[in-house]
Amino acid sequence: MRKRGKKYIEALSKLEKGKAYTKEEAIKLVKETSTSKFVGSVEIAVRLNLDTKKADQQLRGAIVLPNGTGKSKKVLVIAKGENATKAKEAGADYVGDTDMLEKIEKENWFDFDVMIATPDMMPLLGKLGRVLGPKGLMPNPKTGTVTTDVAKAVSDVKSGRVEYRTDTFGNIHGIIGNTSFTEEQLLENLNAFMGTILRIKPSTVKGDYIKNISVSATQGPGIKIITNSFDI
Repeated sequence: MRKRGKKYIEALSKLEKGKAYTKEEAIKLVKETSTSKFVGSVEIAVRLNLDTKKADQQLRGAIVLPNGTGKSKKVLVIAKGENATKAKEAGADYVGDTDMLEKIEKENWFDFDVMIATPDMMPLLGKLGRVLGPKGLMPNPKTGTVTTDVAKAVSDVKSGRVEYRTDTFGNIHGIIGNTSFTEEQLLENLNAFMGTILRIKPSTVKGDYIKNISVSATQGPGIKIITNSFDI
């Protein structure tokens, strides 16, 4: 059994064992139970009643949080001509086509957090799927990273876009900010995240859609949230 530090145990003592809190209480507690010496992320974990063997219950997409994530991301755009110009104007950190792909392939270069590509460039990206896929960097239409509107895609990432994807057990994990955010900012981001998850509920789901919701700060304990707090 993993041994917990003194700060973690102190943080855990602020929580009532087995209790699920209102979203307002949970956000207040997530700031109070942060144990890291640095500004830590605030993360959300949602367990859904999904059968991920069914294609329509494999959820994947992206959300632009109203207050961002508190992290800046480096963006690489694979595009040509006018789209490349628009990407540069929108603030992309790197823009190119075959030159950037060769840099990745030959130099093992990954000094970026998100890759965006126009549809016409996707055939060229195919041979890099084996290295981009495992790193979660392969552009995908579902997350808005394969698009002809590169300016909007770059803007969304820079504004605080977060991707979500169900794992094999139907869990979704995401970041909704950091511990330097105000309670109001974190609550707005939490509502936006959960609002999206509720709106994309597959029509084939039977019974309760949401099984469990918890939030936690980096190195802090998980705080359960009442599951019907976000019904829309």
